[in-house]
Amino acid sequence: MPIIVNLDVMMAKRKIGLMELAEKMEITPANLSILKNNKAKAVRFSTLEQICRILDCQPADILEYREE
Repeated sequence: MPIIVNLDVMMAKRKIGLMELAEKMEITPANLSILKNNKAKAVRFSTLEQICRILDCQPADILEYREE
C-alpha cells in the first residue's frame, strides 16, 4: 500500500499509549489499532483532525506516501 500510517511513531514520540489515545478520542481501541497497524482502507478527516490535535502534530507526521 503506497500510503503508510506512522501513527505508532508519533504516539511513541509523544509518549502516549493506544488505550490513552483511544480514550481521549472517544473511539474503541480496536478501531484505533486498525489505523495504527496500517490496516485501514480510509480515514475520516475528523479522525485525522482529532489525532493531530491530541498529539500536537500535522497530518504529514501521520501519513506518508511511498511509491511501490
